[in-house]
Amino acid sequence: MGKSISKVVVIDQNMGRAQVLVDGLREAGIEDVTLIRNGENLLTKVVALDPDVILIDLENPRRDTVEQMLRVSEQVQRPVVMFADESEPDLIRRAVQSGVSAYIVDGLQKARLKSIIEVAVARFNQFETMEGEVARLRQELDDRKVIEKAKGLLMRSRALSEEDAHAFLRRAAMNEKKKIVDIANLVIEADKVGL
Repeated sequence: MGKSISKVVVIDQNMGRAQVLVDGLREAGIEDVTLIRNGENLLTKVVALDPDVILIDLENPRRDTVEQMLRVSEQVQRPVVMFADESEPDLIRRAVQSGVSAYIVDGLQKARLKSIIEVAVARFNQFETMEGEVARLRQELDDRKVIEKAKGLLMRSRALSEEDAHAFLRRAAMNEKKKIVDIANLVIEADKVGL
């Protein structure tokens, strides 16, 4: 199953179905499996257990049960595999929006469990990587806007060219051992107070 998956939480109110999941996980080499049958304080329980993967098995789910399960998926940044007996487009869409890594319809079979979890973990990791890249790019864009604004202020207040304004920011950053964006923020703040 891989070294990174050692602890799994199974959420299921039906003991028979839950036992299929627990047995399948143990057969796949995962010994640390915790079964949660009661939905009360579900999020608190899952956070306290800190699992590597969460398996949720829903049989003809009620709307409030589904919402609680999806809140767990949103709040706990872990791969989540959701098993359901029926395919509801609204439920599938909501599950994907909540971060469910795999939504399996009518597919609760021990033999498939290992590969389903591996795919869910791979998909989760890929999504996390993309989210990190998007956040990094967004931050770079925000930093660039701040730097451009500071350069504009320096060009206007000190009659500098764009190249000279950038060189000023770069030199100040090196002298202060700070990032250019930090110096740019200081320039913007100083302009606000009229320094």
